[in-house]
Amino acid sequence: MSETQASTEDHYEPGFYEIRIKGHLEDRWAAWFGGLTITLEDNGDTLLSGPVVDQAALHGMLRKVRDLGMPLLSVICVKPGRADGSDV
Repeated sequence: MSETQASTEDHYEPGFYEIRIKGHLEDRWAAWFGGLTITLEDNGDTLLSGPVVDQAALHGMLRKVRDLGMPLLSVICVKPGRADGSDV
């Protein structure tokens, strides 16, 4: 039997992420989310956006969303140079 071992560098490249949650989050939480930009949307959702250095950091941010008790709506990795998510 052979065991497949994958390199972590094959699984992740740092990128710009958009994390959408249901409900409005106050700006004071920006530091807790590693300086991600907080955008309050007209429909009542909050968009957290910004660079994420690695998978561990992304999972840490998602744990924080869970800990706030706010429903996670989406997580999108935006291609470099594209901050609107339209090309993913």
